[in-house]
Amino acid sequence: MAEKTTTKKPYKQRPDPVVIYKKWCKACGICVELCPQKVFDTDRDGYPVIARGLDCTQCAICWVHCPDFAITSNEK
Repeated sequence: MAEKTTTKKPYKQRPDPVVIYKKWCKACGICVELCPQKVFDTDRDGYPVIARGLDCTQCAICWVHCPDFAITSNEK
């Protein structure tokens, strides 16, 4: 009898809730400091990175207060 093989589909994660345009960002840290859910961390150069995207509540504080408009929502 032949073995039954199943192929598992890869787990599809939710996309990041916000998009950070690193070319526009000046690494001021406003988004990191103001985020109530502490979604962001900084990389070695001081630029924000999304560390806890699932915790984001889409409160809009980060993209409203970004002086360079470097953060936008990724939600529809």
